[in-house]
Amino acid sequence: MSASLLAVVINIFVLVCLSVSFLKSKEKSLQGLRIAVKSFIRMMPYLIIIVLIIGIMQGFLSNDIITQYLGESSGFSGVLLAGITGAVLHIPALFSFPLIASLIESGASIMVAAAFITTLTMVGFVTLPFEIRVLGKKFAALRNLFSFLIALLIAVIMGVILG
Repeated sequence: MSASLLAVVINIFVLVCLSVSFLKSKEKSLQGLRIAVKSFIRMMPYLIIIVLIIGIMQGFLSNDIITQYLGESSGFSGVLLAGITGAVLHIPALFSFPLIASLIESGASIMVAAAFITTLTMVGFVTLPFEIRVLGKKFAALRNLFSFLIALLIAVIMGVILG
């Protein structure tokens, strides 16, 4: 199924669900829509930042550079670079998908994409001080270390399965 057809199917499904929701309870449906609009407005700055990052990245980094450092030929060093970047960044995972899609279109490998997304969601470098306070130094350090290693393993498995 092509991406545009999939988008049409998803949008039709959402409209049908929204219609059913309105038939059940107009008040709750409107309340849900208000919450959704507020959430969308709160997310807009993040979306704008991600679009800017993608645009700047494409302006400064050629496809050859992305392929060299993050493509299939980069090997494990590309996976490690993406893993470290994902572990350090503190952005919602939902916003990483357009960034990763752009990198893949520019020549990054599936393993790199998987490493970035899994470390972004599993490793909390930015939140480590809070984790240490709540969980203790040893547990927080071990949790992050093992999460990082497992994320890299997941990336390799995804590369083997989808590569």
